[in-house]
Amino acid sequence: MKSGLRAVLAGATALAALTLAGCGDSSANGTGGGKLDVVASFYPLEFIARTVGGDAVNVSTLTAPGVEPHDLELTPKQVGQIASAKLVVFEKDLQPAVDEAVEQNAKDAGFDIVPAAQLEATGADFEEHEEGAATAAHKDNALDPHFWLDPVRYAAVVKAVEDKLVSVDSANAAGYHQRAKALLDQIGKLDTAYKTGLATCKLKTFVTSHEAFAYLAKRYGLTMVGIAGFTPDAEPTPARIKEVQDIVKAQHVTTIFYEELVSPKVAETIAKDVGVQTAVLSPIEGLSDANSKETYLTLMQENLQELQKANGCS
Repeated sequence: MKSGLRAVLAGATALAALTLAGCGDSSANGTGGGKLDVVASFYPLEFIARTVGGDAVNVSTLTAPGVEPHDLELTPKQVGQIASAKLVVFEKDLQPAVDEAVEQNAKDAGFDIVPAAQLEATGADFEEHEEGAATAAHKDNALDPHFWLDPVRYAAVVKAVEDKLVSVDSANAAGYHQRAKALLDQIGKLDTAYKTGLATCKLKTFVTSHEAFAYLAKRYGLTMVGIAGFTPDAEPTPARIKEVQDIVKAQHVTTIFYEELVSPKVAETIAKDVGVQTAVLSPIEGLSDANSKETYLTLMQENLQELQKANGCS
């Protein structure tokens, strides 16, 4: 398993070198110096646009480092970036401000990745828990937006963005195909690493600060328990906190996971009350100053290692 992770890491380094020339200024003002101007709504899509686009694109991101994507509000300058871009890559219904700006200013340039991601109602709660449990309607109907934490779904979106870039800028098709293939190869290795690395875990349940990991859990045979619903900074009810504590005790969970962009206070309190440890499991919704040198690939590798450690995976 360790050799598999090393292979993914080595490939990620090579991929970074391949796309280095394409890592333009994220505060681009829409004048790309001959390059294709692309706007990405938040980090997982920015990573795809930069990596596949390479030196043929000028990418700006709407969600700055350290900002929780669910809370995004756009500035007039960002609305202007959307209006002037040749391509706006976004996930409909994740960031309402982006949806509105695309609808009003970039109907032709907007590219919604939701069809490629094939979102599902995973059973994770879109609304916060009430009296310790979400309503049946919410659990049945809410589409989970966190596709990127499932490498297979993420690969499908990479392919969709590749095809879109080629359709918009056919002159640079060869480069888009080359870089997309390199990225898809690395995501395939990542999927294999997760399959083998989580196949023999002693514990199948993990507890997270919010319910971002349902696709990952489903893909690799685990069970996610979220303290909060899809909104990471929402306060869980006392009944939900007790429910999580009971699960931790009954299933001998060793770790309460929290994330970088949201206060760990609730996770730390629950962990202290039940006598377990805390650790970071990144939802990879955005980068912060602390992990600004990381990438989607390296953060997914670190998540795998944390899950293996917490769940006793050999």
